[in-house]
Amino acid sequence: MLTGDMLRRSAERFPKKPAILWQGHSTSYAELDIAANRLANRLIDDGLKKGTKVGMISRNRTEYGVAFFGIARSGCVMVNISVLYAPDELAYVLDKADVECLVYEDMFAEKVDAVKDRLPKLKKLVCIGEGGDETFESFIAKGGEHYPDVAIDEDDPFCMTYTGGTTGRPKGVLCSHRNRNITAHTVMVEEAIDERDIVGIVTPLFHVAALNIMFQPAILAGATTTLLSKWTVEDFAAMAKETGMTALFAVPTQLSMVVSDPGFDAANYATWRKVSFAGAPMPDWVQSELMEKLPNLAITQIYGQSEMGVLTSLRAWYLPEKLGSVGRQCYNVDVGVIDQNGNKVAPGEIGEIASRGDNVMLEYYNEPEQTAKFWQNGWALTGDVGTIDEEGFITLIDRSKDMIISGGENVYPKEIEDVIYDRDEVAECAVFGIPDDKWGEVPAAFVMLKAGETLDEDTLVEHCAERLARFKRPRHVEFVEDFPKTPIGKIQKNILKEPFWKGREKKI
Repeated sequence: MLTGDMLRRSAERFPKKPAILWQGHSTSYAELDIAANRLANRLIDDGLKKGTKVGMISRNRTEYGVAFFGIARSGCVMVNISVLYAPDELAYVLDKADVECLVYEDMFAEKVDAVKDRLPKLKKLVCIGEGGDETFESFIAKGGEHYPDVAIDEDDPFCMTYTGGTTGRPKGVLCSHRNRNITAHTVMVEEAIDERDIVGIVTPLFHVAALNIMFQPAILAGATTTLLSKWTVEDFAAMAKETGMTALFAVPTQLSMVVSDPGFDAANYATWRKVSFAGAPMPDWVQSELMEKLPNLAITQIYGQSEMGVLTSLRAWYLPEKLGSVGRQCYNVDVGVIDQNGNKVAPGEIGEIASRGDNVMLEYYNEPEQTAKFWQNGWALTGDVGTIDEEGFITLIDRSKDMIISGGENVYPKEIEDVIYDRDEVAECAVFGIPDDKWGEVPAAFVMLKAGETLDEDTLVEHCAERLARFKRPRHVEFVEDFPKTPIGKIQKNILKEPFWKGREKKI
């Protein structure tokens, strides 16, 4: 199945049904289908050849859905770009991705204006709102309503997302129609999305989590999507109530804000029945409060990566028995916990989590060395270390690159973080290695407390020393008000590490 056909088939089944709800406006499946055709045909009429890169910079709004399916039908490749980039980062990604046409929301015009003259490959600017060479509305109005006649194969590239928000320069994850088709079907089945659902999209559409792991499967199923442009817990509660939202993907930080909301009212979430989460560990207290405050809510944990889509799921009925694992491999992907030779490890042994098959990306765009490192012994490597039990449930230990080597001993930050989360005062924490002249590295812990709670360093360190080998206890503790995070809620440890490692050889 091609990406464009996902929308076409749902439009044929449910032409009058709302496909997208956004800020009080409803767009039907038939209207979305026609708008996508108009965009595709206009791109073709403007001479954009198959494989041409079309960039998108926008918040969550109806035009993002139009662009997603329209670009896919044109044979061009959609490059999803973070709205958070500073001008230099934006220029780097647009140049690296070979973007020739850029669609952008007018609130980001200043950034675009600051870099456009540095981008000789950029030939066309289309603005959602006022500005650019042409407005998005007038641009698509000149395109034909017919389904475009372009020869597209499932293995042709169709979208690119830039990843690397926690380390180094971002890399372009280039995926085919088939790659993302598999993920869409994975989510539709594993998260039980169907045509009756009203699916909340509250993480940024420029990221795989919202675009390919929620929006795309929702359209495939014929569900209605409801978009939130900017996250606040108050706006989310209002959207959930007004639209009758039934299903949602969120990151743990967002769910923490929901259960901690002083104005929490279960009536706002009366129709909410399904939630999935990923991107960062879910503190047990958040999950417990969700189940207590919203007992009809089924919680599914998913695990995956931009490069591979969704790999595992932990369904609600496996809780609390399998709490702590990320579930087992999804029904249509291959996942293994492997050793350095590519052999699957025995239950309980530590190995690297890997996948292989048509769910895995085509390449890191124009990064042959990085792409080669990504594959080992026929497996695509996640960089995550974990174990697998006799029933196939996988438990993450940590990122392999985050492992601390202290006095020759391996220390996994997640093990320490799990112990810190046992303190009721703790809302979030991050543990990482900092340099030490004697031991090479020692653990440091940055901790954010729940509102109104107090905790001192000595108490926290002693708490860890009682539950862990003493060499694993944090040697440096900082209490913080907030954490730098990626758009899907991952704490950016590289930013926290940088002052400690500046001028040293350790890669962050």
